[in-house]
Amino acid sequence: MSSVPESTQLGKHVVIEDNVVIGKNVTIGHNTTILQGTQIGDDVTIGNNCVLGIKTSGNQLMRKKADKDGRLNIQSGSRIGHIASIYTGTNIGKNVFIGDHASIRENVSVGDKSVVGRAAIVELNSLIGDSCTIQTLAYVTGDTTLEDNVFIGPCVSMSNDKYMGAKNFTLNGPYIKTGAKIGNNASLLPGITVGRDSIIGAGAAVTKDIEDNITAAGVPAKRLNHNGD
Repeated sequence: MSSVPESTQLGKHVVIEDNVVIGKNVTIGHNTTILQGTQIGDDVTIGNNCVLGIKTSGNQLMRKKADKDGRLNIQSGSRIGHIASIYTGTNIGKNVFIGDHASIRENVSVGDKSVVGRAAIVELNSLIGDSCTIQTLAYVTGDTTLEDNVFIGPCVSMSNDKYMGAKNFTLNGPYIKTGAKIGNNASLLPGITVGRDSIIGAGAAVTKDIEDNITAAGVPAKRLNHNGD
């Protein structure tokens, strides 16, 4: 059984499975499903037609997943838009905003005050720091790290498989350091690092590491100047 406080505002046709914990003053929209074990903090707002606490599945072509008894934890003050899906083992920090149609996979951490925009995707085992912005339709591949105050523009794409499945490779997404900004439609290859406070121009293809405080653009991305020059 799950305990639903009197302060909870429930829409029509909401499903709440067993062992769900709901804080005070939570709003849950119409047709939303909260799956077993999900924990929701105080003052959280969840839109219509969301599915929260999804357990993983796959087939033989997908990576083998470790059996974990992870729970989805949504901390206080966060807001989740309509038709969003979030998986188990993930932690959503305080005062996070998640847009409509967004998807966040398992074993992800999203830091306080971050934004995951409309239809953005954050894949498994990724770490998103505090006060990050991931804009509309951006794709954050699995095994990626964004430190604090990172900006990811619309339709940015990242990859974590150097050989695109052709042979064994340890999956490794980009590592983006504090304050870096990635422009619209940029592509980031597996394992690259973007340095602290660096800027990647729109449409760039980042194939190699970018130093701190650099502006880079082009295909492949090349240094244009040192920020502050």
